[in-house]
Amino acid sequence: MAFQIQPVTTATDLESFLEVPWRVYGADPNWVPPLRSDIAKQLAPENGFRSYGTLQAFVLVSDRGEAIGRIVAAVNRRLIEREGQPVGILGYFECIEDQTAIAMLLDAGCDWLRSQGMTRVRGPIDLFTHNNCLFLADGFDSPPMIMMPYNPPYYGTSWEQYGFERAKDAYAYDFPMIPLDDRFERGYKIASKAGVTFRPICTKGEGFETDVRNLYQLFTTAFEASWSSSPRTEAEFFDSAQQLKTLVDPDIFPIAEYNGEMVGFFMALPDYNIALKPVNGRLDLWGILKFLWYRRNLTQARVLAICALPEFRRKLVPLALIYLGMQGGQKRGYQKAELSWIWADNQASRNITEASGAEVLKTYRMYERSL
Repeated sequence: MAFQIQPVTTATDLESFLEVPWRVYGADPNWVPPLRSDIAKQLAPENGFRSYGTLQAFVLVSDRGEAIGRIVAAVNRRLIEREGQPVGILGYFECIEDQTAIAMLLDAGCDWLRSQGMTRVRGPIDLFTHNNCLFLADGFDSPPMIMMPYNPPYYGTSWEQYGFERAKDAYAYDFPMIPLDDRFERGYKIASKAGVTFRPICTKGEGFETDVRNLYQLFTTAFEASWSSSPRTEAEFFDSAQQLKTLVDPDIFPIAEYNGEMVGFFMALPDYNIALKPVNGRLDLWGILKFLWYRRNLTQARVLAICALPEFRRKLVPLALIYLGMQGGQKRGYQKAELSWIWADNQASRNITEASGAEVLKTYRMYERSL
């Protein structure tokens, strides 16, 4: 089979780009199709990323005219400023199982990054790590939870054959929906006696806007040192929050406050992938009706982050938040929970997670190489 690589420059090119995953995954029962409109929005010229970054999408076409591979090369200037080195990123990668085709895509992405003055490349990262990132490396026997990656097993090995090396692993944890160890309830009582109060996140009106603003400040402070992460503007954070607003279940999103100021949170969402899978990537009228039908009985949730300011960790606020979040999940009837993801070398977060009885469920991987 012959292949042709071409930059995405027209609306027709973009449609071909968006179509690629359906040719890669076919009838894979664990694949959850992405919303095509979300991907198009992320790559649109008016996306906020363009104010501090630049990108070029490529699509690989077979001699039969079928789009069978895609990739996006990007320069995120915030990441470069933070790390002090010209590192480019590759993301939105999808391709059929053909090493020649995969090498052509990686060649195109790496060549474009070199033309932008980059000397290293890292991926997969879809513009920044707050979007989709990482390859699944272990745990291909079940579907991903909401906003988590899924890919064929050959993705990682094909990048390694091209010359990429493992940069860092991350873990997803299975949270057993059983009563927690007594230390978590004690942590809640100790934090409460220390003056920390707890409440569900607000999802309406001014309360929602205030909570999102405080979440942004706390999130930015707490995860400032997270590897390969680049800061978002408040506007970007608000945009993401607005998209997720109707998906939030306050029972599994407790907030910790001290003297009226937010000092921690337990951020979890119902696993809407269960409802998104039948939508097949299109939220047209029929897709919306399907989504509303299947969202009625969601039985699992994903914990995205557990966060507390350093001075409140000593007051056992993280334990209290886990206690309240898991209580809320049991109250709502969730049968399964996953915390994802934690960098493998983030031992402090892994310790508190594993103390709750959680066990590693899946492994994800980031790659890097010189240009």
